[in-house]
Formats: sequence, structure tokens, C-alpha cells
Amino acid sequence: MSEPIGRVDGTRIWQNKFLDAQLDRVRYPDGTIGEQVLIHHPGAAAIVPFLNDPAGDDPQVLMIHQYRYATGGKLWEIPAGRLEPGEAPLVCAHRELLEETGCTAAAITPLTTMWTTPGFTDEKIHIFLATGLTRGESRPEADEFIEVVALPLAEVLRKVESGEISDAKTIIGILYAAGFRT
Repeated sequence: MSEPIGRVDGTRIWQNKFLDAQLDRVRYPDGTIGEQVLIHHPGAAAIVPFLNDPAGDDPQVLMIHQYRYATGGKLWEIPAGRLEPGEAPLVCAHRELLEETGCTAAAITPLTTMWTTPGFTDEKIHIFLATGLTRGESRPEADEFIEVVALPLAEVLRKVESGEISDAKTIIGILYAAGFRT
């Protein structure tokens, strides 16, 4: 009888607020054993917020222009944030939309779920489409430096095509919303 594939054993090598790094011994499908580092992440929700009907002629997307230390500058992104312990992705989507843009949505519907970097992390991002927005006051966290900008979907798509938008969750969310909006 062959042994099951997956984690054999491992050791936590680092932990911070919401990230946990493990050095695991893993049995591969061919039966060999090797080492893998796995970064545990609680997951996240991201939202493609439309200010008007996404099926209309000139839909407007609410984008954020945000400073990101890891990239050394600002990125164009859709609103997103980490899941709190025990929090459902839809609840997180509502919370993050309000926190980062000041908006509440009449409807938030699932678009897709993606693995961010499955070679070393178990992080999943759940991507949603938000409509029926009511604007209010944003409440960014202390380390969030965000400018909220409404842009026509056509312009956002040009920014994706030109590489000006280079954030993976944003590219996937925008292209998914543009391709499947009704």
C-alpha cells in the first residue's frame, strides 16, 4: 500500500501577526520526500466596485491608488483585505469596501476565487463584484495610504493592457468582471 501524499511533518519557522511560515517534509506523488516552505495566510476578499450599471455603455469602476512598500511605490488596485479569524469572505468584502472606499453596496456577488502564489502560500483571494454603491466616509487602516478614483471601465482595461495595472488580483478581477458582466 502506498503512503498518502502531502505533509509528513514539519516545524513552524516564523510567525507574525497573520502569517505563519512552516518548513514541512512532504511526500510527493512519486513517493519521494522533500522539503517545502509554506506560508499560511488566512485568505482575503477583493471587490470590483461599479458606480453605475456594469452592463451599461460607460460603466465606472471605483479604483484605489495605494502605496505598497513591497513594490516601492503606488499601485492601481481594487479594494481588498485580509479575512479576520472565522470571517466569511462576503462579510470581509463588505467590510473592506467600506473601509477602503467609504462605500456600501446594495449587492455584492461572487466572481471567482484564486490562489495567489501556490508554490509557497495557501492564500486564496475571493473576488466579488459590487453594485448599487452608496458613498460615505472611508476608514483606512494606519498603514493604508489610499486615493479613491472613479475611472471608466474602458480606461481601466487600457491600464491593464499597458501594464500600468500590474497587481494580479486587480487584473483578474477587472478582466473577469469585464468579460462576464451582465
